[in-house]
Amino acid sequence: MTQLAVRSGAINLGQGFPDYDGPDEVLEAARAAIAGGLNQYPPGMGMPVLREAIAEHQQRFYGLSFNPDTEVLVTAGATEALAATILALVDEGDEVLTFEPFYDAYGAIIELARGVHRTVPLRGDDFQPDPDELRAAVSDRTRLILVNDPHNPTGSVLGAEIRDLLVELAEQHDAVLVTDEVYEHLVYGGERHVPLATLPGARERTVSISSGGKTFNTTGWKIGWITAPAELVSAIVQVKQFLTFVNGGPFQPAIATGLRLPDSFFDGIRADMERKRDLLVSGLQAAGFAVRPPAAGYFVVADAAPLGYEDGAAFCRRLPELAGVAAVPISAFCHEELAGEYRSLVRFAFCKRLDVLERAAAQLAGLKV
Repeated sequence: MTQLAVRSGAINLGQGFPDYDGPDEVLEAARAAIAGGLNQYPPGMGMPVLREAIAEHQQRFYGLSFNPDTEVLVTAGATEALAATILALVDEGDEVLTFEPFYDAYGAIIELARGVHRTVPLRGDDFQPDPDELRAAVSDRTRLILVNDPHNPTGSVLGAEIRDLLVELAEQHDAVLVTDEVYEHLVYGGERHVPLATLPGARERTVSISSGGKTFNTTGWKIGWITAPAELVSAIVQVKQFLTFVNGGPFQPAIATGLRLPDSFFDGIRADMERKRDLLVSGLQAAGFAVRPPAAGYFVVADAAPLGYEDGAAFCRRLPELAGVAAVPISAFCHEELAGEYRSLVRFAFCKRLDVLERAAAQLAGLKV
């Protein structure tokens, strides 16, 4: 879809990256680090300044205490954190449970680890899993329960009862919880992110993963991290050292600067993205889509069926021609067996400049089908 957008000159609301830079304090810290000579290999676990800032962040926002020397690992973005975790903890034949639709890297990494990928579908207007289906999907063969919350691509946030059930099932079947929380600071409607690791009994079996890319609009820097009990971090770093070894030396102190910004910054980015969400939702509704405003994240899911398109993939291929806008079908985030349930749904990114979203909304409102 991105290549199609480039070829056609369409506004690219398909791929989830911002088209504007992050805060000046963070960018200037990176420039200063480069000028100051921090351009060689950082320590294998990550620079102390960033590991300390990550530990402070977890305590500040969630009341979670981690030892920055043994329970924090810096990675090449959240994707490498996921890869190192799955490859470290999954043996051939072990089952890994995710929700479906799922971020596409999950399936590929599980396959690399020779694990078995099980899924539980997210259904309804709020994209929640059915508790009975969740219970049925977890067994003593389940090694990891991989929880993407806030969720990509649907923008949903898990309800409290589901979070509790996930911890209960992990304890019952001795599974490790792995959480992908990269949209943790982009939860809307006055709500706040609740990490699974904060629930009773969860911390000692949870690998929490996040990154600076989504929060600080620095997706190209690829600075992510893991917080987890020391024995899990030790196992994961044994794999991580043979993936990227280390990464992003001058960007690590810059992300540390970002994590230490005042609450007003985090409140501001949340409010800004909520305005952008509402602008795009209005444009999609004016175009005739059935829209499910997301509770969090970068993306709006819209149903193209009211416009006469039951096939979202075919619709997305035509959308640059129809409206000069690119989107991605939700079926691309599903196994073939379940893709039909989401066939008419498409995902639009709103992590763009306001003027770009205004133009996209106007073009979508004039959509000719």
